[in-house]
This record gives sequence, C-alpha cells and structure tokens, in this order.
Amino acid sequence: MNRFFLTAILGVFVLPPAVYAQVTARCTTAGTDNAFLGIKTVRLWEGDAPQAKGIQCDDIPTLTEIDPQFGMANGSAVVIFPGGGYRSLTSPMESREIADWFTVRGFKSFVVSYRLTSHGYVLPVPLLDAQRAIQMVRAHSADYQIGPDRIVAIGFSAGGHLAALAGTQFVEGKPDAQDPIERVSSRPDYLVLGYAWIGAISSDTSHLSYCKLFNLMDQCETLRQAYSPDLFVSKKTPPTFIYHTYTDQTVPVEQSLRFFNALLKAEVPAEMHIFANGSHGTGLGRGDDALDQWPAFLEAWLRARGLLKVDTSIVGIPPWERPGRMTAPK
Repeated sequence: MNRFFLTAILGVFVLPPAVYAQVTARCTTAGTDNAFLGIKTVRLWEGDAPQAKGIQCDDIPTLTEIDPQFGMANGSAVVIFPGGGYRSLTSPMESREIADWFTVRGFKSFVVSYRLTSHGYVLPVPLLDAQRAIQMVRAHSADYQIGPDRIVAIGFSAGGHLAALAGTQFVEGKPDAQDPIERVSSRPDYLVLGYAWIGAISSDTSHLSYCKLFNLMDQCETLRQAYSPDLFVSKKTPPTFIYHTYTDQTVPVEQSLRFFNALLKAEVPAEMHIFANGSHGTGLGRGDDALDQWPAFLEAWLRARGLLKVDTSIVGIPPWERPGRMTAPK
C-alpha cells in the first residue's frame, strides 16, 4: 500500500517529500501555469535569497512577469514596487492595475514581491530584492524583448521609498561575476514615484514612521542616514516623475518635495505634479475627477522620452505588418 495513504489511514498525515516540496514552493510557482494569460512568476534567486529566514512564501522574493497586449510591444519595461508600509503588498491598486495600465501601452510589466519588515526583513533586505529584480530584468532583456536602457521603476508609498532607494543606491554590476544577473547594473533608467514615503526612516512620530511601526527607534538615526533616498541623489539618479497630493495625511507632500529639491540640486531632469486634494493611496486616481488625470501626465512624460515608440530592432515587425500574416487590430 502507498505510504502516503497508509499514514493517512492511521491518522498520521505525513506528506511525502515530493508533495512537501510542492506545498512549500506553491507560492512561487502559482503563476507558471498561467502562460495562456501572459503571466509568469519566478523566484529572484534560484536558491535561498540572501538573509532568508526560512523557506515559506514570506521568505521568497519573486518577480511576476506580465506580457504587453498582443501586438503592442514596444521594447520598454516597467518594474513595479507596490506599497503597503513594508507590512504588506497593496493589490491590485498599486500592482496589477499599474501593470495593466503599462501593458496596454506596450510595456512588459514586472511586479516585485519583496520581503517585508513585518516578516522580520529590515532594510536593506527589501532593497536587495529591488536591486535584484531590476538586474534580472536587464540581464534577460533579450529574452523579454526589451531594451536594457528602457527600464522604468515605479513605486507607491513604501514601494515609492523602495523604488527611490533603487534609483539612488544601485549596484553597477560586476562583469566577472559568476552569476550572469550580477554582471549588469541595477540602476533603473527612469523613475516614477507615487506619493512616495521618502521620509519613512524618521524618529518623528507625528506622521507614519518606519522606526515606530517596527519598534526600531533605537536604530532609527543609523537607518535614516543609510536609507533616506533624498540623501543619496546624484547626477546618476534617473530622470524622475513624481505625483503627490497636498492633503495626504499619511505621507506629507513635503517628503516628495524634499526628493524633488535634491533632484534639482543634482541637475537631474524631474517633473512633479501636486494635486490640491486627495488622500493617501489613490493609485491611478480611484475615480476622482482631478486625480484621474495624473496618469495622462505620466503618459505624456513617457512619450517625450521615447518609451512609447516601438523599437522594431527589439520587438520585430508588428504581426499585422508581416506579409501574409494578419491585419491590424481595430
């Protein structure tokens, strides 16, 4: 009799090794059978991630790939960092909805499931995941049919803090590294920040504080000096688009202004839109008559940088322009 069924009959439910492996890995492979939807989820590291505390879902950072709309690929990519206060990952408002917005415009989208401080992963661990995600996208740019210099990083709230860190504290890449992914730079080519929690690391508890939230007040000043994005802006920081609201009570607009001013001083091309009204966590606008306009400003900014233009040397000729293939979609 099969040992699996025997143990079940005896009331001792012991999973065979192969089944156990499937259970522990399910969170990282759940998207791999969704190829017909143009979705796939992969681990950022094949083995254990650096500083991993275990083998559960919370210990395994992943990258979910979402294909551009059929026939619309333009050779650009976006790497998405959802918010959630480093306690959770906001979905779908700051993840799948953002990915869909970009894929309709021809981008290959990537959503990063980075490790959270609520699960014991204090900075810099989430930053290691962010850097690795961008390196992975760039290292596999030919496979993804994207330009290695057409990578946008976008983040919201805590994800905006993480994206800003990725844009200011990137690794250059080691050409002689054994791991091919480590040979390329983690610097995003463009940066988009939505109501970013730039001042997350602060001992000032009059607003949302990472240190207060995770009982790190005794380490706060050291963390602030190490992981405040505005302190690390340089001429190498990518061109940046920023969106915030004046009445945001969770993350004051002053924090985005601080980052914007640092960009100005470093002479980094930047554009910022501040809306008079709107709470924190509005995603693409959430149906507000005014806030719904900010994605149009973003689209214009992306277009001006050539990121919406199709690069046929990367993605090839559109299907409907290939002789005898098909007609253009209507």
